[in-house]
Amino acid sequence: MGNWLLIGSVAAVAVIAVIAVVLAVRPLRQARAAEIVARARRDFHRQRERLEAKFIERAAASGKPRGLRWLDVDFDDDVVYARDRRKGQLKALVAIEVSFEAIEGGGMEEVAVETVGRVRAATAEFCYDGGRWQTSGRVYFNLAPSATVKYLASDLEMVAEEHALPRG
Repeated sequence: MGNWLLIGSVAAVAVIAVIAVVLAVRPLRQARAAEIVARARRDFHRQRERLEAKFIERAAASGKPRGLRWLDVDFDDDVVYARDRRKGQLKALVAIEVSFEAIEGGGMEEVAVETVGRVRAATAEFCYDGGRWQTSGRVYFNLAPSATVKYLASDLEMVAEEHALPRG
């Protein structure tokens, strides 16, 4: 019976040790994740001008919307950060306003000028690969950044929001 008592005591100590390790690792993992997000946010702001130019170049080259040429893109100062649930990749979502013009022979010339020329609200997507921000020119039309996260809730989870200070 003494051996069973010793084995039970050792097992109990082992279980308590495993629980202690798990409880200690969780805050460390959370702190590491917060550090990565903070670095990514700083990097996004440092690279933002280049990223916006690359976004416009790639989005305009995508051919979407069909028959329209990208004329102007106005980027909002606010940023929503979200994480891809499957890949773990961090994304920055920025509200934009886009204006277009019809491309001759693109099938949109007969659409009313006020329809084609109307400024469109959308969200620009930027992706963090762990060391650098990039963009493919992906745009979500008719959705604000927070609405984009909600719309893609099965794929994205909100990480942080940044709101620019009011000017004036």
